Amino acid sequence: MKQIVLVVASAALLAACGDAGEFQGQVDVDGVEVGEVEQASSISDKIKGKFLFEKETFQGNGRTCETCHSGSDGQVSPQEAQQRFNKNPNDPLFRSIDSDDGVGNSFARLLEDATVLVHIPLPPGWTLADDPAATSVTLARGIPTTNNVPSTDDIFMYDGRNLTLEAQALGAVNAHAQPGRQPTNMELELIADHQQTFSFFSDFRIRQYANGGPEPTLPQGITQAQKRGRKWFEQTPGGVCAHCHSGPMLNHTNQFLLAPLPPGSRFFTAFVSELNKAGNEVKTFNVAQSDGTVVQVQTPDPGRALITGNVADVNNFRIPTIWGAKDTAPYFHDNSAKNLQEMMVHYSDYFQIVGLPALTAQEQSDIIAFTQLL
Repeated sequence: MKQIVLVVASAALLAACGDAGEFQGQVDVDGVEVGEVEQASSISDKIKGKFLFEKETFQGNGRTCETCHSGSDGQVSPQEAQQRFNKNPNDPLFRSIDSDDGVGNSFARLLEDATVLVHIPLPPGWTLADDPAATSVTLARGIPTTNNVPSTDDIFMYDGRNLTLEAQALGAVNAHAQPGRQPTNMELELIADHQQTFSFFSDFRIRQYANGGPEPTLPQGITQAQKRGRKWFEQTPGGVCAHCHSGPMLNHTNQFLLAPLPPGSRFFTAFVSELNKAGNEVKTFNVAQSDGTVVQVQTPDPGRALITGNVADVNNFRIPTIWGAKDTAPYFHDNSAKNLQEMMVHYSDYFQIVGLPALTAQEQSDIIAFTQLL
């Protein structure tokens, strides 16, 4: 005789996860033999991981992981921020650390752009021109989506500063939740495991691939617009989008990129900081070089360079997967493209800067039509 055996730490864990029927469906459990402790513990861990992601505040400001990674998009859009504020101005999303004045009197930036503040240590040799004694810099960035990323990537955050889900979770708790206690290693592992369950995938193709299945392939397209759009993503000399969105997860460069980067590179610039359509404050950094000279860098966000200390990495950011991108607006590290249409306008401007023709209205429409299939 088989039965489900659940080892639960408290009734609160079950309450956080819904009723038993809901939970059973989520973990795809057919049943375990009584006494199979290892399997029972695994089921209990799944409950704990869900609780930690959705409910645990670590005695902080009320924020949980789900505060910023909610719904079908795994992030927060300006529309969601506005809806949540209208419903409850005391929603944990709205805390003083992300307010306009630092004390919680206004949240215009968060409501309009859905960006939060991140504090990045300055690398050795880097100083802020207007504050030479500063040891870190504060930047406004969007919230990276958790859709498809936890199970298919090993680089996290826009600048790649975290290489494990555990490190990402720990960093997020300390950066945004103002914790009264630190997460334990076990709690971080459970949060990481939870982020690899089925609700963090955009569709079954990516879930299959993450679980050892076949690599996802580009949809063929049905309409003429979709078929024309597909050509921009084909990993061939003519597939311009594929220059930076290649591989199974469409998240690295290929051999056709006209830049001195090896195929498979994960960081590049799409001129988001350079164009600064978000209108963020441009900061001046003085960077000491090994030969004794100083290079001055002006940018609203240096991106990867703050992690590596290398001036060559200025304004480079992690190339994201674009599977499921239709559901994860806004786009780019500063949320400057609020929808796919604005993203196409940005790329049309970018193409002209790097010597490519501007995207026509038809081409932009075709690319959007195909992106809707991903």
